[in-house]
Amino acid sequence: MSHCICEHALKLNRLLVALLSNPKGNIQFADQKQEFNKRPTKIGRRSLSRSISQSSTDSYSSDSSDDETSPRDKQQKNSKGNGDFCIKNIKQADFGRREIEIAEQEMPALMALRKRAQGEKPLAGAKVVGCTHITAQTAVLMETLSALGAQCRWAACNIYSTQNEVAAALAEGGFSVFAWKGESEDDFWWCIDRCVNLEGWQPNMILDDGGDLTHWIYKKYPNMFKKIKGIVEESVTGVHRLYQLSKAGKLCVPAMNVNDSVTKQKFDNLYCCRESILDGLKRTTDVMFGGKQVVVCGYGEVGKGCCAALKAMGSIVYVTEIDPISHCPIMDGFRLVKLNEVIRQVDIVITCTGNKNVVVREYLDRMKNGCIVCNMGHSNTEIDVASLRTPELTWERVRSQVDHVIWPDGKRIVLLAEGRLLNLSCSTVPTFVLSITATTQALALIELYNAPEGRYKQDVYLLPKKMDEYVASLHLPTFDAHLTELSDEQAKYLGLNKNGPFKPNYYRLRTSSDQFNTT
Repeated sequence: MSHCICEHALKLNRLLVALLSNPKGNIQFADQKQEFNKRPTKIGRRSLSRSISQSSTDSYSSDSSDDETSPRDKQQKNSKGNGDFCIKNIKQADFGRREIEIAEQEMPALMALRKRAQGEKPLAGAKVVGCTHITAQTAVLMETLSALGAQCRWAACNIYSTQNEVAAALAEGGFSVFAWKGESEDDFWWCIDRCVNLEGWQPNMILDDGGDLTHWIYKKYPNMFKKIKGIVEESVTGVHRLYQLSKAGKLCVPAMNVNDSVTKQKFDNLYCCRESILDGLKRTTDVMFGGKQVVVCGYGEVGKGCCAALKAMGSIVYVTEIDPISHCPIMDGFRLVKLNEVIRQVDIVITCTGNKNVVVREYLDRMKNGCIVCNMGHSNTEIDVASLRTPELTWERVRSQVDHVIWPDGKRIVLLAEGRLLNLSCSTVPTFVLSITATTQALALIELYNAPEGRYKQDVYLLPKKMDEYVASLHLPTFDAHLTELSDEQAKYLGLNKNGPFKPNYYRLRTSSDQFNTT
């Protein structure tokens, strides 16, 4: 036994000596080479993979495709002969259906709303045109709207976020969906136009995420607004565009600002990004966060969630912000800086502002070699990606949605999703969070569609506080959570109804019109 131990120690000692004398690690031991040669050949590995049980390989990845033909050049029909859709591959429908079924388990409020309201059909006669991320969670929303009586036509609000198998499941289920992962800019607008411009079909409700659908209708089909009863918008960027239209007197229908519902701000913006920022960065770069220097641009709810997650993982986090009092990062232990003060030293740059030209070419030129650059805001305007498409810079695709941009001196940065929304372009987001947002969107559609004439003017409104609280209450049973009830005396003392609302309508975390930050 002692002889074996001594021999092992001698081998380790020889290895250490070899490594120290050859720091590049170009060492080839005879026994290692022999062991390598024992491994399966390429043919052997293929045979081995085929022997794995079918159940373990019966899955589908959104990034795979059977060919490179553009969906616009294909003629596809579902099992019922309907071809009013344009997606990657209708054959993926079974995989998408399984993903939708998983999502339903984590969307208790939306499923509860579907169960309670489908008998009343509060959206009977509604023709909803939507432009959102097309994921399993969106599919649950669309099928809920359909169960409540609505007809739906849908396009994607992001060229990278569509889950192809989910789009296939929706098309198989009879929905008119026009989206696939990896659309070009031309494809993006073509899909939106196909949703809107159909002879004999006139939308009367808009559900938007970012404002592109609303913008397209204003630009191409302004007469459609004569029959549209309202717009529901969920993003900071889209809400800002609505407020601009309202201020200019060009908003010709009522619009519901879902983004500034407290439940949406807290769950979708804060808690969702707190989890999905790490997921997106890990999947794309395999980066270790401990000890990394990170700058987060913007300290709204999205930025706040990102900072909290990165700090918990051991990163050194800096924050840029324009508002001196907004969720002050200093009190949360973050250093408040200007971007130009730290741009040379940071390892990761994350934008969360919803603004434009936050990270411009000047900053990109000054970044250190290997710096990771990404965006967590809805719009793709925060990072000046266009300035990087010049002859002196080389683009090198590393993996899906990951590019090296290489300078003439060899310096490179790692750009994720070409500056588009990281979490939905490169990973996924927690389904439970989207249950909050989707339920809020559904209630907003129901409210605007059924509102008596004159209740809402041509302006931007917030979802009534009672509805906001209702959405939150629908999720409590999942956690076996129990609210305390006010006594009559306590309710009188606070001047509240015992059943709510418990906050005034003007209460919210922050308004989108004030949330556009720069460095």
